Amino acid sequence: MDEGRLRELYEMMVLIRVFEEETERQYKKARIGGYCHLASGQEAATVGVLEPLSDDDVLFTSYRDHGFALARGVSPEAVMAELFGRCDGCARGRGGSMHLADPDRNYLGGWGIVGGQLPLATGAAFALAQRDEPHAVLVELGEGAVNMGAWHESLNLAGIWELPIVYLVMNNVYGMGTSVDKASAEPEVFRRAAAYRMRGERVDGQDLEGIVGAADELLREARDERRPSVLELMTYRFRGHSVADAGKAYRSEDEIAGWKERDPIPTLAARLGLSDDEVAEVERQMVERVDEAVRFAEDSEFPPVDGLARHVYGDPDSPRQFERMAPGSPFGERELVLEGGGLGHD
Repeated sequence: MDEGRLRELYEMMVLIRVFEEETERQYKKARIGGYCHLASGQEAATVGVLEPLSDDDVLFTSYRDHGFALARGVSPEAVMAELFGRCDGCARGRGGSMHLADPDRNYLGGWGIVGGQLPLATGAAFALAQRDEPHAVLVELGEGAVNMGAWHESLNLAGIWELPIVYLVMNNVYGMGTSVDKASAEPEVFRRAAAYRMRGERVDGQDLEGIVGAADELLREARDERRPSVLELMTYRFRGHSVADAGKAYRSEDEIAGWKERDPIPTLAARLGLSDDEVAEVERQMVERVDEAVRFAEDSEFPPVDGLARHVYGDPDSPRQFERMAPGSPFGERELVLEGGGLGHD
């Protein structure tokens, strides 16, 4: 790859790492609600697989999605504001950590239900094929999702209908706290593609250039030949499954240390020949960038409570459908008020 572009991807990887570290701090300060899943250690896999994705290609991901949103071009401010549940978030404060989205960039989520994004992504690929559009769908999932029925049904349809889709399996070895060896009769997930007569590839998820090459080839096949495929990236999350999981009960210190020796960020810095001062300067810039995102999120407004049901349905009759769900509607009240920190009706 061009050295200049590699440097840009390196900076994106550092941004994602710094963003995740700050996200954990903000979560522990109770500024971020709900669940929160970090992807520190998986930056090369995240950035590399999106590099050959065109603007017109469509992206779906699972709930470990912060890095994907950033790499797709969503601003750190919009992502952090979404984590804070604010109006200026990329999903207007309605998605949070697990449901990031930016339709303008053809990023259609961030899905919290394990495997829930697979039928939707397969449907999007079907739509592209029906319209004869020369684009592809990339859908990311963890290796823990390959035992869900949605996986088998989606790949079966993609194989039968020859849909333009790449199923990206981020194999970080553990589904929550269960290793892939204990959960899957065939732990080498890429081999499962053969059951649906489609191509399967396994690539080192810490090798940025190798990932870009494999993803580019499979996406081209999807666009040009309508050939679906499975791309399995072998990577590792340095932290636990979520912020609430220390990740040490089911993993040894030696295992974690071994993977950290293959940390994709310093590996790429060495590949680029960056000095210690250059590495420190890039990190300083990204810390400043993320600090700005936090300030932006803090200054953004919360969505109004009375708009909770907006955007659920797009048809003009949706207000009537939600009339009986309005605050206090069974008794005729229409205004929601806050009393003493609790909810009351007026």
